[in-house]
Amino acid sequence: MKIYKTQSEVEADIKNGVLAISGDVKFECNISIEASIIVTNGNITARNITARNINAWDINAWNITAGNINAWDITAWDINARDINAGNINARDINAWDITAWDITAWDITYYAFCSAYQSIKCTSIKSRRQKAQEPICLDGQLEIKPKEDEDVERATKLLEEKGRLKDGKILS
Repeated sequence: MKIYKTQSEVEADIKNGVLAISGDVKFECNISIEASIIVTNGNITARNITARNINAWDINAWNITAGNINAWDITAWDINARDINAGNINARDINAWDITAWDITAWDITYYAFCSAYQSIKCTSIKSRRQKAQEPICLDGQLEIKPKEDEDVERATKLLEEKGRLKDGKILS
């Protein structure tokens, strides 16, 4: 695994506008580069990434800002990108121009004109930022919008059940 501890270490490995890495990479610092990140045969783990384009198998990060993101799986708090092509996206918030994915699970999704998933989209809210936009499309699944309050109640119920404090819908003292 390649580990970067400083922005200058990252910049030293950029060649011709590309940070190319073979195998897993971990950024232990926030990075903001005017380059593309290409990870072959590996995954990215980072807190904050700002780059032109990002290509990797799996991306685990708090914040991702990029022109294009291509990955198998993305797990992040916030994603801001022009285009996202991924197998699965699990994020807190997604802010993108166009989204194409296998499955999307997020809290809030805003998109510019088009949002589609081959399977399903599960979120607490979804809306376009453009007046003339296509409604979200799920080819083989469905769009499921569940308010945050419902998620909180489900989590609390599950926790009470696990602790043996809930039986038949009633809280035990």
